Amino acid sequence: MVRITDIDPNGRAAKAGILSGDTLVSINGNSIADVLDYRFYLAEKTIVLSLLRGQKAFSVSIRKDTYDDIGLGFETPLMDKKQCCANRCIFCFIDQLPKGLRPSLYFKDDDARLSFLHGNYVTLTNMREADIDRIIKMRISPVNVSVHTTNPRLRCEMMKNKRAGEVLSYLTRLANAGIRICGQIVLCRGINDGEELLRSMRDLAKLHPAVSSVSIVPAGLTRYREGLYPLKPFTPAECRAVIAAVNAFGDTCERELGNRIFCCADEFYLKGELPLPEEAYYGDYEQIENGVGMLRSLMAEFGRELTFLEDYLPPKGVNGRRVSMVTGKAAAPTMRLLADTLMRKISGITVRIFEVENKFFGPEITVAGLLTGKDVADQLSGKDLGDELLFPATMLRAEGDLFLCGMTPKELSEILDVPLRPVRGDGGELLAAMLGVKCPY
Repeated sequence: MVRITDIDPNGRAAKAGILSGDTLVSINGNSIADVLDYRFYLAEKTIVLSLLRGQKAFSVSIRKDTYDDIGLGFETPLMDKKQCCANRCIFCFIDQLPKGLRPSLYFKDDDARLSFLHGNYVTLTNMREADIDRIIKMRISPVNVSVHTTNPRLRCEMMKNKRAGEVLSYLTRLANAGIRICGQIVLCRGINDGEELLRSMRDLAKLHPAVSSVSIVPAGLTRYREGLYPLKPFTPAECRAVIAAVNAFGDTCERELGNRIFCCADEFYLKGELPLPEEAYYGDYEQIENGVGMLRSLMAEFGRELTFLEDYLPPKGVNGRRVSMVTGKAAAPTMRLLADTLMRKISGITVRIFEVENKFFGPEITVAGLLTGKDVADQLSGKDLGDELLFPATMLRAEGDLFLCGMTPKELSEILDVPLRPVRGDGGELLAAMLGVKCPY
């Protein structure tokens, strides 16, 4: 049962007499516990809703197109509380956060519903057979799984959870039922790399085509690791060895299965001082949200949009425009390449790229999305930033109003005395921002 907290006055539910404050009990006789139940059982042309108004039970019947919404709102998007992670992973990034940040940053979710709704990765340790049954019944796909290793004993050790090994059997159940699985392996030096990584790739490849893609990502290590498991970062030579092993196995999968399946995150290439693979290597960019092919995709989009430069140019041209962009160490070389390409293509514009070191989390954290407003302020204060300072929108929380340190874009703008513009990780938007116009699409 879930309480209705909001109702669209023009929706079908309101017209059927449902009120805010009513409790939804079931749809077509199926009990409703959360958003997955609600969405699944709502997908009928005729639905009978059983409800409570106080202690009084009543029901309404609604006719609609199969996938139409009926205008009900609930207290939370999940219509339930988020499931908290029950693991104590040796590489957990949240355990490496300093005190004093926003409370929401310290919440560890491990909720399969968020995997379906928002692409979050889950470890399966919060799940039971009934949860797997529901995924199969509802055909929820893909399920994004943080695998890390297929060695049951090692998985228990890495995640500090006695169920971590046994729940690996859920992967086979999901695969046999035709549920697509996107995997993730957070690689820890000397722990689940080397032969253990090869074992994991072999085991997961056996579940193809259900296992359609697996990203290999280095563990993020901040400077706040006192008292935690003594993990060490990969050296450049070790990064190159990881890439060689993953690509060799991926080549075999490509040849025998028609799908590479396994790809390393961009960070391995950057730390290993190797060029990024060409665009064809990444296929449909299934793992781009995990940093696999993100920079190559940006470069390709930017290059394609440059061929339509006339669509982006303002009526009065860009003569004299001077713009800066802040980014982290990882993306800085790519951003400089794109800026130089634009300046060669069009005269009258100057684009400067400022690489900011992550003092807050430490030098091992090089992605732009984890830069703080304070680090940007401290390192760019007093510099000539031109007409506008661009920054990756991923530096802000989802609401777009705060950096990790709690500073607002307005506050940073005032400190640096320059207008700020957030930019999504899209080649067209980046080009438009550099030119000082709105993206035409």
